[in-house]
Amino acid sequence: MYIIKSILIVSIFALFANATTQEIKTIAFAQDDLSNDFRKAQVFEVRDSAAKYPHLKFIYSNAKGQTSLMIRQIEKFIAQKVDLIIVGTNDEKAIVPVIDKAYKLGIGVIILDRGIKGSNYSSFLHSDNVMIGSIGAEYIAKRLNGKGRVLLLEGLQKADVTKLRSKGFMDIISQYPDIEVVKMVGNYLRKDTIVAMEKFIADGKEVDAIFSESDSMLSGVRSAQIHHGIDPASIITVGCDYTSEAQRAIGKGQQSASILFPLGGVQSVETALKIFAKEEVPKDILIPVQLVTDKNYKEIKPIF
Repeated sequence: MYIIKSILIVSIFALFANATTQEIKTIAFAQDDLSNDFRKAQVFEVRDSAAKYPHLKFIYSNAKGQTSLMIRQIEKFIAQKVDLIIVGTNDEKAIVPVIDKAYKLGIGVIILDRGIKGSNYSSFLHSDNVMIGSIGAEYIAKRLNGKGRVLLLEGLQKADVTKLRSKGFMDIISQYPDIEVVKMVGNYLRKDTIVAMEKFIADGKEVDAIFSESDSMLSGVRSAQIHHGIDPASIITVGCDYTSEAQRAIGKGQQSASILFPLGGVQSVETALKIFAKEEVPKDILIPVQLVTDKNYKEIKPIF
């Protein structure tokens, strides 16, 4: 009897020891700018997804829109010997050398949302940004019956998503010779867009429609319009991301549409777990997008 009890105690202890000694893996998120609503929500989605797994530790950094600071922060993650780095960059080229360094040292690297001009990473999770621009252009061209003046509100100029969304938009809209396009930069930030839009309105410029490469920037447009006594519902507006704010604006008729652009945080953690388990992961993972209008906005959940 004593021997059986001893064996049982040893077995239970062994199981407990095995469960509590599972190797802790650290995921570090090097994020561009937490003053950007989308970027902040992205970090929180990764945090919340990682929290479901006791053996995952999550840390993050905020580069505050400064590429040089992000490079230093990634260098710090490398020095800390984290197991995987998620990167949300603002510059597709400058960030490449430090990412190469991390990857060659055996650290897993997930490029999230914004691509880079390099190939030394574990996986690139993103949506089809050319398609996003195309969807926006097709919707606006149809609503304008192929004629009018459109403002293309662009994000960060060194981010690949900006170039791709603009390309998709222009590829389609250029097929309509009676549609004129003017451009403005808002850096994916509400505050920068308010400043730019205030000047746009003050200069007496008018448009029939706006394609904004983020809903945060479109929110800035509405703020400036309201400040100048302009009804946001008076022109066609299409954003990207599909935030709760965009959902409310569509419901009120103050925004025509948004293109759902998932955060990718959940998928990043799922991919990280596969990398830790030594499973093969696709080099390129595409996350679907969807047009949201007053016809379906109630049925589709905003990204935050």
